[in-house]
Amino acid sequence: MATPRVHEQDGVAVLDFGPDPHSLDETTLQSVHDGVLAAANVEPPLLVVDLSHVDFFGSSFIELLYRVWSRLNNRGGHFALAGLSPYCREVIEVTNLHRLWALYDTVDEAVSG
Repeated sequence: MATPRVHEQDGVAVLDFGPDPHSLDETTLQSVHDGVLAAANVEPPLLVVDLSHVDFFGSSFIELLYRVWSRLNNRGGHFALAGLSPYCREVIEVTNLHRLWALYDTVDEAVSG
């Protein structure tokens, strides 16, 4: 699995997980944990998490996203998810996290939103 990468797009930090399709379950989470958590330190505190190449994530990844959101939120920042697969979007909606986090179809929409 590729290391998560943060890059800037129009003044907003975008966290992505590389171009290959993959799963972020409990067995693969350790390889991305530190990189995802570090994204909470972006300046300004504006972060879009690009999940367009993620087919599945488990509850531990949701917990990690929550920690990132919380840290950004405490700094007055904004957090959004983009490119969710139908399954991942359903998980976010069933857990009611879409009430906390903005969901966008694409990174471009999230950055301009």
